[in-house]
Amino acid sequence: MTSVSAQHARVLSGMRPTGRLHLGHYHGVLKNWLELQHEFECYFFVADWHALTTHYEDPTLIPDSIREMLIDWLAAGINPGSATLFIQSRVPEHAELHLLLSMITPVGWLERVPTYKDQQDRLKEKDLATYGFLGYPLLQSADILIYKAGRVPVGEDQVAHVELTREIARRFNHIYGREPGFEAKAEEAKRKMGKKNARQFDELRRAYQERGDAQALAVARAMLGGQNNLTVADRERLFGFLEGGGRVILPEPIPLLTKASKMPGLDGQKMSKSYGNTIALRDEPADVEKAIRTMPTDPARVRRTDPGDPDKCPVWQFHLIYSTDAVRDWVQGGCRSAGIGCLDCKGPVIESVLTELAPMRERVREFSTQPDLLRNLINDGCERARAVARETMEEVRFAMSLVL
Repeated sequence: MTSVSAQHARVLSGMRPTGRLHLGHYHGVLKNWLELQHEFECYFFVADWHALTTHYEDPTLIPDSIREMLIDWLAAGINPGSATLFIQSRVPEHAELHLLLSMITPVGWLERVPTYKDQQDRLKEKDLATYGFLGYPLLQSADILIYKAGRVPVGEDQVAHVELTREIARRFNHIYGREPGFEAKAEEAKRKMGKKNARQFDELRRAYQERGDAQALAVARAMLGGQNNLTVADRERLFGFLEGGGRVILPEPIPLLTKASKMPGLDGQKMSKSYGNTIALRDEPADVEKAIRTMPTDPARVRRTDPGDPDKCPVWQFHLIYSTDAVRDWVQGGCRSAGIGCLDCKGPVIESVLTELAPMRERVREFSTQPDLLRNLINDGCERARAVARETMEEVRFAMSLVL
């Protein structure tokens, strides 16, 4: 469970710099970010240090990739006024927290992360026998914990990374959260809530600690989140007091499961640059139309008069994303009866994709021709992110006695 109330939870998510983005990125990640930025306090970052864990031998493409990806984020509608956009390496506190967390993290925890061996198997052509590769899940944990993010949007394959982060936060709080006079300070913080709220807090605390009442724990956390008289330190102590431990310095995040992207590539496989089957967010209309018109269809439909099966056709996967029920019914009936040809079937898809991409291309032109605007937006986001990171590091250093 998280130690921050839902209404005050921060969301943290990042992407490795891959350059220009395609429809797979848009439907798999960016559309989710577009919703989250209006519901939570969001931090979206370019994970350039993470890119070095597998591409350390040739980092020369990273700067251009960062710039192009940021332009596509903005073109897709990510709003720097609603979310904090920043570059990981511009906030060096990430590296400091990563270092300090490495002092308490057992190596076995990193070796058991499922993606560690999976990526080694998939990327056999690369030398991944480095600490950077072994430790990248810990760097991810530092990315999350330094902003005290309560929610982390991930797919099912990344849940293990969030669970590792929870274990690390729990271990850190257990080791360093037992400050001298903790209970007395917690009682003093509780009095700031007022007699009525303090009494309710005690009742909820007993219900959780004596009977394991999870609902009481949730209510108490929400109540603490709404107390304006409490300092950050007061609230952290009371979170720990509530759960029977010490001060909660680094709250445990929870995974925010995202829907798996259903955006297929032009050949029916997952849309990926490595497969050469993508439609980029900034592709010109003529290129988009050509790409869709030349998509493969049901291989059994050799002639125009042959009936087809939409379920065996990659174009049908696009209809599932872009078309209305009426259009899908038209495709199903027309294809199976040979009443429509494959080019007829592709027409509505072409129109829908072009309609979706048109405003993005316009915004790409705007940001591409105003490099100073892009630079200023990101500089501002990096400063905002670093201000939060500095606050966390002050608490971490104090907890670890790294102050004079």
